[in-house]
Amino acid sequence: MKVVIVGAGSVGSSIARELLAHKHEILLIDLKPEVIGRSGLRGAHWLVGDACELSTLQGAKVEDADVVVSATGDDKVNLVVSLLAKTEFGVGRTVGRVNNPKNDWMFNDSWGVDVAVNTPQLMTALVEEAVEIGDLVRLLTLQTGVSALVEFTVPHDSHVIGRTVGEIRWPEDSTLVAILRDHAPITPSRDDVIDGGDELFFVTTIAAEDDLRALLSPDSAESPQPRPAEDAGYLEQQGPEDDGFEG
Repeated sequence: MKVVIVGAGSVGSSIARELLAHKHEILLIDLKPEVIGRSGLRGAHWLVGDACELSTLQGAKVEDADVVVSATGDDKVNLVVSLLAKTEFGVGRTVGRVNNPKNDWMFNDSWGVDVAVNTPQLMTALVEEAVEIGDLVRLLTLQTGVSALVEFTVPHDSHVIGRTVGEIRWPEDSTLVAILRDHAPITPSRDDVIDGGDELFFVTTIAAEDDLRALLSPDSAESPQPRPAEDAGYLEQQGPEDDGFEG
């Protein structure tokens, strides 16, 4: 996968480092020549220039990129780059860094942003994940504010312990996509039994978050009635005989 990252500061460099470790092709664009060859980014390609200029993006062949990440410390730059990448070069996926939370409302498809990441917000969520056991924590907002990736660490006295995934009536528009147990990821199935300390990861609409939070709260009166497989609120993996998408 080819990824263009605009902004080679601490955030952009950190993203590049992780992607390089996974063997992706990385091009970093920055105004400052001194950032070229930054330690830890071996194998990355570099371009010095103003990414808000069409000529710079043309020189970077942004149209060939699978993803463009706008990771500068300037929200105006991140918005302009996302908009140009999407409208002028037809990039399939754009990720924009939100520096000022007051500007979060602008980072949507009107400005060509597919995914907006508020770095302090994400860091706070990760901290909360570590300390707020039993609370639903939003890790990442997806699809320009429509959906989110959320996490719930099951307390050892939770009412969902001992119940299978298929027994629980998950809220509509909430899908259990993974279970993390003893640091190992599990793809959930109907028969998986929930245990104390499990980390449950959901993709849910923002509107359904409160329903999911209410279901998982200690005071929930949700009854363990079985649900049809097609309405079970989790990802059912298809066997070899299925014709649909395998995930």
